[in-house]
Parts: sequence; structure tokens; C-alpha cells
Amino acid sequence: MAVSQAIPITRHPFANGSYKQMLIDGKWVDAASGKRFESRNPATGELLATVAEGDKEDIDRAVAAARRAFEGPWSKVKPFERQNLLLRLADLVEKNFDELSQLDTLDMGAPLSRTRAYRLRAVGMLRYYAGQTTAIHGETIENSLPGEIFSYTLKEPIGVVGAIIPWNGPLTATIWKIGPAIATGCTVVLKPAEEAPLTSLRIAELAMEAGIPPGVVNVVPGYGETAGAALASHHDVDKVAFTGSHITGQSIIRASAGNLKRVSLELGGKSPDIVFADADLDAAVPGAAMAVFANSGQICSAGTRLFVEQAIYEEFVGRVAEFGKKLQVGNGLDPNVQIGPLVSEQQLERVTGYLDIGQKEGARALAGGGRVTEGALSKGFFVSPTVFAGVQDNMRIAQEEIFGPVISAIAFKDMDELVKRANNTTFGLGSGLWTRDVTKAHAVAKRLRAGSVWVNCYQAMDPAVPFGGYKMSGYGRESGKQHVEEYLNVKAVWIKTA
Repeated sequence: MAVSQAIPITRHPFANGSYKQMLIDGKWVDAASGKRFESRNPATGELLATVAEGDKEDIDRAVAAARRAFEGPWSKVKPFERQNLLLRLADLVEKNFDELSQLDTLDMGAPLSRTRAYRLRAVGMLRYYAGQTTAIHGETIENSLPGEIFSYTLKEPIGVVGAIIPWNGPLTATIWKIGPAIATGCTVVLKPAEEAPLTSLRIAELAMEAGIPPGVVNVVPGYGETAGAALASHHDVDKVAFTGSHITGQSIIRASAGNLKRVSLELGGKSPDIVFADADLDAAVPGAAMAVFANSGQICSAGTRLFVEQAIYEEFVGRVAEFGKKLQVGNGLDPNVQIGPLVSEQQLERVTGYLDIGQKEGARALAGGGRVTEGALSKGFFVSPTVFAGVQDNMRIAQEEIFGPVISAIAFKDMDELVKRANNTTFGLGSGLWTRDVTKAHAVAKRLRAGSVWVNCYQAMDPAVPFGGYKMSGYGRESGKQHVEEYLNVKAVWIKTA
């Protein structure tokens, strides 16, 4: 493992230690309670900003503003106008992309080498939703009732959306929630993660600059147990769109029962990444490694259960471990850094706890296995890329989501046994397989119980292709036309003409 020492921090104007308010009804306001919380750089511990801490009263204000906008001027805005608003926002995101990517790096630690690579994805999503805006339509349906009765359907915006996002990719997560809301004519109250709220607040500024009317996009930072819980249970919220842990997802489902609001959930995973002996190993080694090590393992669909065919197990896992040792760990502002810090001390404690558990369970750490404490990096929340060999299916590191740069390498012999073992998890978000045999690829892909199957690649994503999970990884889809449908109601209209 190569270690990059700390470098001087470039102070972004939105992360210069000043105070940031919340956006409600087109105005920047303090929390009703006057409370604030700190946002700090996980690589150095330095203060980036103090942020207004929203709670139930602020959520009430934001939801009321969203309802007024939804039932008022926003309801009269035509699809072509909503499309233009999204295109203007896309242009502004593209124009300011370097600062947005730097904000993500400062606030949650992902290296610039990663956050800068999201330009096409971030701008592409907004332009995709803009294209979908004018493609929303119902249909005429020939019914079989006697007489002359005409039947058709309307697609209508569901209403006020409560959006709750995690900290592991603030820029794209924010766009993933507000983009389809604007496209369909909904309004939204966004609750960003308390660990990384700054990018969401900056996007809210750009939304106002794009001309999106007051009340359509509201951003209320705060904690999950206060602001998030109030949003999930609010009786005037028509839908909750949530990305995060399955534990929180379950609580949101319970909270939604009050008015039976619609819920879409993109939750956690313990995804299998399968390497057959006939794979192109030169491609599979970095592919399987970065399926976990990217973003310091803080990706819900990371391929953390690495299944390797027995014939190549020792060679392949050893090569992945050597690859991990060569990755450069450090402050994400250094463009040469490949692995940044974990987002918080709490996440550091969680991940290092699992490193201890894995070794106590009998797994062997071929690479990494602990916190990085060298030089200035001791001030940050760094964990070295870790590869555990000798992992058994029943070990906790093979069953529980760690959300850190930790690979659990598991050997397999038989393909039928493999598929059963790969599916033997409560989750079903992502999966991968590496093989030169196209017949095998199709056969295994069909049998894997996961929302995405990547063959000879991992984490490929596009605005037009749906993403979501099976089982405890949630329901509903993001991206693709299915995502837009999540924000629409279908109304049937019957007209007797004679």
C-alpha cells in the first residue's frame, strides 16, 4: 500500500468554515430551533462548515412549501418548460462540475480521481430526465363493456416527495432524487446525510439559478432520527424515495403506514462477484479489486463476496491482494490518490470492528487488515485495502454489509453449488461474473437473484438503465423509464358517449 501524505487543502468557497442555511420555499433560512452541526473533512478533521440542523418543525415548513408549489404555480408549468429547467440545471452542473466534485471530495472523502469521473453521469442523468419530461403519456384502452364507453389513462405527478439520501455520493444521489421529481411535475423535500450535506446545498443554489420556482426543491439538512423520521412519517408527503441501510429502510416502511405513502428503497448489499477459471485474469484482477476498493468500499452494490473457482483461487486472490497493496491511499484532493478515507469516525469503528471479527473467525488478511496511522493520515479515517482469504460462507464478514474496503474471498468448485451460495444472502442488489464463455455468462446471470448483473465489468451504470434491488436490497428502480414511473400515478377515465 502506497501512502500519500497530507497536502494543503484548497478551500472551496462553500467549504471555508462558514455557516450554511437550509433552503425552504426559495429562501435560505435558519433552523427553527437555531441548532447547527459541523461538517468536517474526513481526511484531516478540519472544519468545512457549520450547517443549519433541521428537525420536525423545519420539515413541516418545507413540506408545506412543497405542497403550496405543487398545488399552485408549479401545477401549471408545461412539460416543455420543465424540460428547459432541467436542461438549464444540467448546464449549470456541467459549468460548475469541478467545484461540485471537489465538494464531494472534501465532505465525504472520495478521491478527486473518482468524483471527477462522474461528470458524464451527473450531467447525463439531468439531461435524460429532461428528455423523459415530454415523453410522459397515458394510453387509450379498448374496453369490452356494452355501449359506447371510451376509456383512457392519465399519468399524473404523485405529489410531494420526501427524498432521503446517504453520504457516499452526494452529487449523484441528489440528482437521482430531484431529477425525476422535476421531470414529472412533483415537488421535493430533500434531506441530505448529516455527514456530507454541502454538495446538496450547492445544487439547491444552482437549481434556483436555473429558475426552478420556490417550493419545488427544498433542502433540509439534519439527522435521520429527527429530520429524516419526520419526513418519512409526514402525512402530507405522498412518496418517500430513500437510499441507505436496510435497517433504516424498514423503519421508513413502518413510518409510511400513516397515510400509506408510496415508498421506493435502494438499500444495502452483500454482492457476489464470481470469477471462473476461464476468465481473462488480467482484466478480472483489477475489476474485482475495484469492485470493492473504489470509494473505500462505501458502495451499496460493491462486490464484497469474491467467489473464485478453486483451480485458480490461490493465484487469483494473491494477485488481488498485491493489487490492493499498490493502491495509493491518502487525501482525496491529491489527484494521484486512489483510496480516500472513510466518511466518519463512526464508520471507521464499524469497519475496523469487522477487520477484527474476520481475523477472529479464522480468515487470513493477505493485504491490509487495519487502520492507516502513518504520518498526517493518522488524523483521518483511513483503512488500508483489505483482502481476506480462507473465508467461509457462514462468517460474519461474508454475510454482513461492512461498507468498507474489505474483500471476502471464497472458493467454489461446482457451478450449481456456486449459484445457490451466491444467492444465499438476505440482499440482492448487485452481482458480477468473469468468464470468456458467453453461454455460461447468460446461464449464471439468469439465475442470480440481484437487480444488476455485470459480466466482465463491474458497476457500469447509465441514466437509461434501471438500477435497484431484490430481497432486502429494496424495491423500486432508479434510472431508466422505470424511475420516472415511480413518481407518477395512473388515473383511469371513463366517458360514456352514447
